[in-house]
Amino acid sequence: MEQNNSLSYIINELGEDYEQYFRAVAPPIVQTSNFSFKTVADLRNAFADEYSSWIYSRGLNPTVKILSEKLAALDGAEDCLVFNSGAAAIFAAVLANVKSGDHIVSVAGVYTWARKMFEEILPRFGVTHTYIDGTQLQHWENAIKPNTRLFYLESPNSWTYELQDLTAVATLAKQHQIITVIDNSYCTPIYQQPITMGIDISLQSATKYISGHSDVVAGVLSSNRAMIQRIFNSEYMNIGSGIQPFNAWLLLRGLRTLPMRLAHISQSTQRVIDYLKTESMVASVIFPFDAGFSQYNLAKQQMKGACGLLTIVLHPVRIEVIELFCNALQHIKMAVSWGGYESLIIPRCAGMPHNAYDVMNAEHRMLRLYVGLEEPEYLIADLQQAFLKAVAPAH
Repeated sequence: MEQNNSLSYIINELGEDYEQYFRAVAPPIVQTSNFSFKTVADLRNAFADEYSSWIYSRGLNPTVKILSEKLAALDGAEDCLVFNSGAAAIFAAVLANVKSGDHIVSVAGVYTWARKMFEEILPRFGVTHTYIDGTQLQHWENAIKPNTRLFYLESPNSWTYELQDLTAVATLAKQHQIITVIDNSYCTPIYQQPITMGIDISLQSATKYISGHSDVVAGVLSSNRAMIQRIFNSEYMNIGSGIQPFNAWLLLRGLRTLPMRLAHISQSTQRVIDYLKTESMVASVIFPFDAGFSQYNLAKQQMKGACGLLTIVLHPVRIEVIELFCNALQHIKMAVSWGGYESLIIPRCAGMPHNAYDVMNAEHRMLRLYVGLEEPEYLIADLQQAFLKAVAPAH
C-alpha cells in the first residue's frame, strides 16, 4: 500500500490490511487475551522481543496496533501507546522518566490527577516538583535545579487556557538534558503537534475528541520509538494499563469522523461566543482563538484550531444565581469532560463548599462550557432561557 502522510490516508487506511480480514471495510475486533505459537523457537523469539510480537493482549493486540499506528502518525511521532485512561498515560510518561531524588518543573493548574501524582504519590519516592507560571520562558529557566529531569506542560490548560511557547521550552529543555512531556488534550493532534515543535512526549485523553461519542475512556502517549519501547517494556506492561480491543475499535470508529466533527464544533463555538459577548450577565469569555485572549498571537502561531472548550466569567453574582442558571439549562448537560457529541457545562463553584464561594473572586464565577455537535442556535436558545431564569429572581 502506498505510504503518505495525508490526513485522509492516516485516518482511513494507515495500518489496515484489508486482505488479511476478508477485505472488510471496518477492521475486526481481535478480542483475545492470548496468542499461540507453532514451535518453541517461535515462542522463544517472541519472548525475546515482546514489543514486536503477539503474545498476550496486555502488551500488543492487532486491533490496538492499527489504532496506535494512526495516532502516532497524527502526532507526527514514530510510535505511541494507547492506555485505558488519560490518567494512566500521564502516570506512565512521568514515572518512566524520573527516579528518587529527581525534580520536576510543571505548569501550575494542571489536570487533577497529574497534580495528585506530583503532590501525593511521587513525594513518597523522593521526587519533588515546582509549579510555575509557564507563560514566560524565564520562569522555566529560573526553576531548573541540578536534579531537574522533567518539564511537564499543559497547553492550553482546560479552564483558563494558558499556553506555553512549545518550541522555546523544548529548546531550553534540550540544552539541559531535560525530558519534556505535554498534555495535548485540548487541541488533539489535528490542531496541534507538539512533537514537531521539539517536545519529547505528547499525550492526550482520547476519551475526548478521538472517541467523540462519550462511550470510551482512553489515553494516548506518543514519542520516538526508543522512548515508547522503553515505556512499553516497563510501566505499560507492569501496570497493565493498556486499552482493551473493543475500546480500541470504538476509537478507530471515532477517528473516521474526527476532522469533520472538529470543523463543525469550531464553527459552532464561534457562534456561541458571539452570542455570549452580548449577554448582560457575562463579564468575559476566555477562549484561545478569541482576539481578546492574552496569548492570542501565540495560539494562532502554534495551534491550527481551538475546538469547543471555553470559559464564561460572570459579573459578580451570588452563588445561588450561578446554580439557578446551571439548573435551568434544558439541553446543555452538566458534566465533566468534553469532546463528545453533547454540549456540557460545569460551574467552578461546584468544586468548593457553598460557604467558600467568594463573589469577588472571578475564578469562582467561572463556567466551563463545551460546545458539542448540536446546532449553535439550539444551544444559544438554551443559554438564553437559562440566563433569563437566573436574572429574574435577582430582580
